[in-house]
Amino acid sequence: MQANDVRQGATITMNGELYIVTDFRYHSPGNKRAFVQLTIRSLRTGKIAQHKFSSTEDVEEASLDHKQCQFLYSNKEGFNFMDLEDFHTFVIGEAQMGNQKYYLKENDEVSIAFYEGNPVELELPPHVFLKITEAPPWVKGDSVSNNVKPATTETGLKIQVPIFLKEGEVVKVDTRTGEYLGRQ
Repeated sequence: MQANDVRQGATITMNGELYIVTDFRYHSPGNKRAFVQLTIRSLRTGKIAQHKFSSTEDVEEASLDHKQCQFLYSNKEGFNFMDLEDFHTFVIGEAQMGNQKYYLKENDEVSIAFYEGNPVELELPPHVFLKITEAPPWVKGDSVSNNVKPATTETGLKIQVPIFLKEGEVVKVDTRTGEYLGRQ
């Protein structure tokens, strides 16, 4: 496909490496040729870079295979998943998981993108429900300027929650920003 046709969220390959497009900008400076500026994130290393393409330059789009999988457990090798179609299990390393590990509980179902048979990207739902395991008690006078307190969820995620929430309560958390959205 041509660089003009690339859009945010597309997966491309460059120099044998797989990238996801996180931002797309089309530039047409006055008397010069138009170009496309892409912000891309490596699916192997997670590093973000910018790359310019001529507007008519060819870009190789990667074909990803999306499968529904179940998170089984984590251990020192990484995070163990099972493909729900053929029931084979595979491991995704902690480095590749990044902060997404904080939104997974055992037996959760997620969509995973595969490239040439290897898992490359975990696609989380927009929000998850997590139980608060640690939240300091509210002390009268704490609400002078800010009505939130730190809390830790069952997965180890640290978030800011309203002062009235206690340990054991289940909260709704945005997987894109890590922010508290409400109670269950």
